[in-house]
Amino acid sequence: MRRRSDARVRTSLNRSALVLPPFALAVLVAVWGRDIPIPVEVVVVALLAGSVLAAVHHAEVVAHRVGEPFGALILAVAVTVIEVGLIITLMVTGGSGTETLARDTVFAAVMITCNGIVGLSLLVAALRTRIAVFNAEGTGAALAAVITLATLSLVLPTFTTSAPAPQFTGPQLAFAAVASLALYALFVLVQNVRHRESFLPVNDAEEEHAAAPAPRQALISLVLLIVALVSVVGLAKVESGTIEAGVARAGLPQSFVGVVIAVLILLPETLAAVRNARRDLVQISLNLALGSAIASIGLTIPSIALASIWLSGPLVLGLGATQIVLLALTAGVGVLTVMPGRATLLQAAVHLSICAAFLFLAASP
Repeated sequence: MRRRSDARVRTSLNRSALVLPPFALAVLVAVWGRDIPIPVEVVVVALLAGSVLAAVHHAEVVAHRVGEPFGALILAVAVTVIEVGLIITLMVTGGSGTETLARDTVFAAVMITCNGIVGLSLLVAALRTRIAVFNAEGTGAALAAVITLATLSLVLPTFTTSAPAPQFTGPQLAFAAVASLALYALFVLVQNVRHRESFLPVNDAEEEHAAAPAPRQALISLVLLIVALVSVVGLAKVESGTIEAGVARAGLPQSFVGVVIAVLILLPETLAAVRNARRDLVQISLNLALGSAIASIGLTIPSIALASIWLSGPLVLGLGATQIVLLALTAGVGVLTVMPGRATLLQAAVHLSICAAFLFLAASP
């Protein structure tokens, strides 16, 4: 009876995942650029949540077809590309606080992925198996790339002297963009070609017994994944005015909008990471978390640098003192967590505490 019940749940989920993305996209087209009443906003929020769940489902189908670590890369890149589109769209619309939107969103993405998603994944796995096991070599390389990219793009602008801090000059921004893109491309090469074995799950027995989806099913899921992600970001953009008004009414700083954007964008990866951690595939969860952080910086900074050619106003990338301290703490704790290749509830709690501190200080600087 339990197997039949589980099968019915999966069938219902599959049908919902097929219908929700195109329906959400149709609603997005219908409400785009219009003032919508509160009942319609409720529908939009519900579709936003449904699109997130659908994105996770289709990402897992595609990931299962192509195998790891390509599967984690697909969701990370797709989400980041749309994140860039959302940032640029909001910056083009103008308004106060948009000059720091890229910095706030990217830094929030780094803190949420390296502490929130990593901590949550380790917590779920440790509660299930007492000790979360992963590949220290590949995870350490990914963490090193994250910290290097964050330092080059977000820390250095605070200390350079050629332009008023915390900004880059044109040549400095160009260097940061090229370096970020080159390092991201090299990481992709190492992760998926040169040292692919370092990013594979330590325990992948569960995946070996599951049959891979057919090519046609994987192709459909890939298309619907893109549609779902577009719907997530588009519907979030529709709600952006409400988000900004809500942030202002709550007495939160304007920079908190970047945190909200990062949370919305990273929901699919968070759910996918937790699902893999529940199956004791911790390495896939860490690939999703750290790969998303690398993609967020490695693709966003070059795109924003290119967009700054026609965007009016300054582009502020440098972090403040509090943010730099949190980034340094994340780097130190991350190294200590990754080195043994094993983690317990304590390491999970430490990462989640740093994430909670970031969220609290972002709301109350």
